[in-house]
Amino acid sequence: MSIDFSHLQSDGTPGMVDVSSKNETVREAKAQSIVYLGAEIVQHFEAAGWQNKKGSILQTAVIAGTMAAKKTSDLIPLCHPLGLDSCKFETEVLADQIVITCICRLEAKTGVEMEALVGASVAALTMYDMCKSVSKGIVIKETKLISKSGGKSDFKA
Repeated sequence: MSIDFSHLQSDGTPGMVDVSSKNETVREAKAQSIVYLGAEIVQHFEAAGWQNKKGSILQTAVIAGTMAAKKTSDLIPLCHPLGLDSCKFETEVLADQIVITCICRLEAKTGVEMEALVGASVAALTMYDMCKSVSKGIVIKETKLISKSGGKSDFKA
């Protein structure tokens, strides 16, 4: 089985994928990170309105995730710099964890899955930072791509 790596040039050196011949299409990607806090910590922060001395935990995580998604090409080598048309977050508070979903959208020649993954990841890391004074047992359980559309190969988990 032969696998072609998109970020390797014919001589084997790394390089940015040439998307100049692609058509612009509306692209969307959805990624998710799950932050395990534990039931006691979730109850504590729910009682506090998801506020602590640093401010609003959920709002700060969303702002940080949005900022990171916009800077993905500065963080991940060989990513195309993209001007996102939309970057939205959904947070779902469960009994012992929070599910953070980042949805990025734009019209471009390349996809936005890395932006959605970076957004969800940094939102989760920010939540960790905002809550670490209460517990050292916080775990970022997983970050994964949920779906992507608009390119040559759509994906849905």
